[in-house]
Amino acid sequence: MSSYLKELEKYRDIDEDEILKTLSPEELEQLDCELQEMDPENMLLPAGLRQRDQTKKSPTGPLDRQALLQYLEQQALEVKEREDLVPFTGEKKGKPYIEPKREIPAEEQITLEPELEQALANATDAEMCDIAAILGMYTLMSNKQYYDAICSGEICNTEGISSVVQPDKYKPVPDEPPNPTNIEEILKSVRNNDKELEEVNLNNIQDITVPMLTELCEAMKTNTHVRSFSLVATRSGDPIAHAVADMLRENRSLQSLNIESNFISSTGLMAVLKAVRENATVTELRVDNQQGPRARAAQAMTRNNELRRQQKKR
Repeated sequence: MSSYLKELEKYRDIDEDEILKTLSPEELEQLDCELQEMDPENMLLPAGLRQRDQTKKSPTGPLDRQALLQYLEQQALEVKEREDLVPFTGEKKGKPYIEPKREIPAEEQITLEPELEQALANATDAEMCDIAAILGMYTLMSNKQYYDAICSGEICNTEGISSVVQPDKYKPVPDEPPNPTNIEEILKSVRNNDKELEEVNLNNIQDITVPMLTELCEAMKTNTHVRSFSLVATRSGDPIAHAVADMLRENRSLQSLNIESNFISSTGLMAVLKAVRENATVTELRVDNQQGPRARAAQAMTRNNELRRQQKKR
């Protein structure tokens, strides 16, 4: 230790500035590179800060990512593939695995009468499926096969137990065609009190604006020929419900009103129900499946779950 300290003593009085003055520009640049603190193992640093920039070539132009990818792909294609140490000949080695036959112990063997043995040996897959259903082996078949075999007194299954992996085939239900009703023409006919127009069906037309529906309800106040008015799944809310309520107070010919599957809240429904009490002609009213109460119920459940979560944290 003492020899090491003595070795350091001779550097104590060295003037660093004088040494730097004697260095050439190349040596100063090399010294600057050596003094840079780099951490090539730190993945949190950008690539430019992990190691020193050793590029001496001046840029040839802006970066062209597509050209660079094409160059790298071409270079990869030109590299000769390494030959396998042992060439593949397609020869199969070894023997295929054959599962050994398991002998059933004597205590597990079941002896049936000769007539039953012969009947089971000659039974078809459909008959075996029905027998399995009668014995309660419902895990060997689908629900449809099981209930068909139980509920019917005859051999009704024609597919056999092997069909358990096949799902039941159902006929696809096509979507309902779009409603071809022309809203502007309907509004014009309602305003003109067209005697041939007895039904207004705007079901599933979701791009009707609120002003258009409001004008239609306003025109229905004085109409005397429309008997059925349906606004199912038109995204109607409380403003439309109040417009319908105002219409019911003055209309004296409407018999059926259907506003199902909309976004009407309890306030809007109460307004419609109160208006129906003042109407003497409406005999059918449908207001089911409103999304407004469902949305409020969902919000209430979310709020309750959040309160319960906060109480658990305490």
